[in-house]
Formats: sequence, C-alpha cells, structure tokens
Amino acid sequence: MQWILGIGGVLVAVVAALGVRRFMDVRAEQAVAAALHAAQPIDPPRFDEAMLEGLPEPAQRYFRFAIAPGSPLFTVADIVMEGRLSLGQADDPKWMPIQARQVLGAPNGFLWHVHAKQGGLSIAGSDAALRGSSWTRFWLAGLLPVARAGGNADHARSAFGRYVAEALFWTPAALLPMEDVKWRLLGPDSAQVTLTAFGMEQSVEVHVDGRGAPTHIVLPRWSDANPQKQFQFQPFGGDLSEYRTFDGFTVPTVVHAGNLYGTADYFPFFQVRVTSLTYPQPTKS
Repeated sequence: MQWILGIGGVLVAVVAALGVRRFMDVRAEQAVAAALHAAQPIDPPRFDEAMLEGLPEPAQRYFRFAIAPGSPLFTVADIVMEGRLSLGQADDPKWMPIQARQVLGAPNGFLWHVHAKQGGLSIAGSDAALRGSSWTRFWLAGLLPVARAGGNADHARSAFGRYVAEALFWTPAALLPMEDVKWRLLGPDSAQVTLTAFGMEQSVEVHVDGRGAPTHIVLPRWSDANPQKQFQFQPFGGDLSEYRTFDGFTVPTVVHAGNLYGTADYFPFFQVRVTSLTYPQPTKS
C-alpha cells in the first residue's frame, strides 16, 4: 500500500510541476505580446511618397503598392491565420491543420501561437523572439512538453530571419528606409532590404510584379534544417499571393514557404492563409 501511495505522490508532483511550467509558458507569451504591442508607435507619421526618395525603383514600387498615401505608419500587427504545417518531408509530408495567432513587430520580435490537431493528436505552443532572445515551446495535449528550444544565439539568429522576412509582407512600414534599414537594387523587379538590430543583421530580397505586389521573397536563413543538423546559412523563401487591404496596407494573405527555396530540394512545409489582420493602436497615456 505504501508503494502505491508513493507512486501516486510522485505522479501528483510531476503533474503539478508540468502545470506550473505550462503556466509560466503562458505568462511568457503574454509578456512578449504586451512588449510588442507597447512598441507600436503613438501618432506615427503618415505615408508620403517623398519618403521613398533614393530607394531602388522596385522598392519604391513595392511601397507604393503596399501602403496607401496618408496611412499611419504602424509597425506592429496582430494576425490570425489558418492552414497546414508539415511534420515530415516532401515524400511523406504528415500535414497537420493549424490555427494560429501572431503578433509581429520588427525590429523587436514576434509571437506566433499555434494550435494543431489531427485525429486524437493535439499540439499547441509558440515560437517567439524579443530583442535578441527567442524560444520554441510546444506541448502535447497541453500536458507534455514535446519541443523546447531557444535561449542561444543560433536560435535567435534563425528567428530574426523569420520575422524580418515576414515584416516584408505583413508590416511594410517597419522596413521603410531609416538608419538600421538599408535597401539596394538587385534587378529590374527585385530589391534587397537589410535590417540590423540587437547585434544581428538580416538581408531579404523581395521580387515584385508590375504593380509592385511582392510575389516571392528569398533570404539566407541561419538554420539547422539539413541532414547534418548543423546551423548554417541556407536559402529560405516563399511565394505570396491573394492580396487584401487592411487599414491602408495591402498585403498578401496566402503564404507558402520553406527551406532550400529555389533548389530541387525546396519543400513548402508552411502553408497559411491570413483571415484577419489589424494594426492595434496604442492608448495614449
């Protein structure tokens, strides 16, 4: 009888410890979201095409498409998306339907909270980055931690690449020219933006059509998604489509992206559609 009580006590302690850990994860997510929302500019300047002077022509075309004249230049967005995420490879993708919410606020970071469910399998958790630190934390059925990474320079560098690229298509005002944002010409329909922040630098190239709509992006991303499981720069990118206008910003709502973009091994493991996008306005103090 004593050993049964002992095992029961251990199980209770383990469950309690996991519950505390899950609670702390939720609190951390809330803190990142609050920090990003607090970085939304109060009374930002409004878009004027004079701001584009000196930019490469494809970059000017991109901004004219993405931002309506007179729009307040908010740089933080709340995004709701749905789609599917592959847990496998191209020959056996193991797709899982996902529902996700994201706070995107370059250059400071992002929070992507996702819930995936297929059959009886339910996984929820988040990817996040804030001012040079980052994490990946996922839970099975809300009870068992199944993926935990971050807290190191490699993870932060990879996360930085992700949210700089996403800023190109969901928060274009964050990449208007300024001291830490530089643009250069690549070709008649392409330009490269480089953002420097928190000791990191990330370049992303954007390709636009005749209107200036971004059709695809490509970047050298710091990643260990390779057979050697070693961090290195390798091509990452995605195709963008189905543009909609939200509060003066015209952005793609369908994104298919993955590792090794532009090579024979490219597989778009991330496929989502934006269902809602808002630029929350901070309350004046």
